[in-house]
Amino acid sequence: MNEHSEPAPVTAPLSTPARVRGTAYAAIHRLRESVPAIVQIVVAASAAYAFAHFVLGHAAPLLAATVTVSSLGLVRDARPRRVLETVIGMLVGIVIAELIYLVAGAEWWQLAIALAATLAVGRLISAQPGFAISAGIQSIIVMVIATGAPFIRLLDGVIGGIAALLVTVLIPRNATRGEIRDGRALFAAFEDAARAVVQALHRGDRMRAERGLEKARALQPAVENWRASVETGIAVARISPLLHRQRFELQRHRRILQSMDFATRNLRVIARRVVYLTDDRTAHPALADALGELVRAGALVGDTLDDLALEPAAREALLALASRLDPQTLLADATFGEQNLVAALRPLAVDFLTATGMTAADARAAIPRV
Repeated sequence: MNEHSEPAPVTAPLSTPARVRGTAYAAIHRLRESVPAIVQIVVAASAAYAFAHFVLGHAAPLLAATVTVSSLGLVRDARPRRVLETVIGMLVGIVIAELIYLVAGAEWWQLAIALAATLAVGRLISAQPGFAISAGIQSIIVMVIATGAPFIRLLDGVIGGIAALLVTVLIPRNATRGEIRDGRALFAAFEDAARAVVQALHRGDRMRAERGLEKARALQPAVENWRASVETGIAVARISPLLHRQRFELQRHRRILQSMDFATRNLRVIARRVVYLTDDRTAHPALADALGELVRAGALVGDTLDDLALEPAAREALLALASRLDPQTLLADATFGEQNLVAALRPLAVDFLTATGMTAADARAAIPRV
């Protein structure tokens, strides 16, 4: 390379084939993860329509199918309670539209009145905007297709709602596979953010510390995704005989989730202090090693999502590290900023220990008193 040549860039834009492959992979992954929900929706909608049409003799039970599809959906939160709330919202819209159709008919201005009344009642009943919107959509459908005997569409809606609730119990979406995937995603994102902070301490690099802080601040959506998956799994497992055996694991994962929620908050505190500490571009290898060991021990907690038997090993590793989190032991001549950072590492160790099943009191007792 001659003296006038420019160095190769550290990063380069992805080529078009690479972007296409990434998009295709995301699409296939999205489809694969939606298969259980698609099966639920198809079975419930088909069964509701068939029952209303062949058993009850309804000529075109549209609402039996639409209520089912809308109440189940492809959303992450598929708890029976959420499904029931959505069904109730849609039935409210059907009832209001049926009453207006019975009294005033079904022209354009009656549709406007029915929609306005449904949205108003929906907002009074529930604080969730989706409740009123679901009710409003069903109200419009009733006014558009209103023919035949009164309240026959309400019966179709009830059938659709019952079908949705039944498949939630009898054909549940996998309660553990999805939430374990979300848990792994949180642990991976946590480790990525913490690694940037560790590198900042090793190099005395404020910019890298700020990058780690940005990543730590972006962890909350991963926490909420996992929370939705865990709570959905627990809610379904309570009533589904097929998932009864998974309740213990789901409760254990909920405990780990709570600890990781606290851990992400403490990581943000640590990252902010590292930003301040690296302002003078001074490296802090001892602190970097301590945080790095803590993060690696935390990764062992992530491994316990799949295997309960790994919890004792993760706990022992954390206990061995926690016993050294004393500013005087870790750094004999620690500055005030370094002491503050060590103090911030201690709650993170407690969070990881509680994730392994220790009580908060026992975890705090494992940290040296200062």
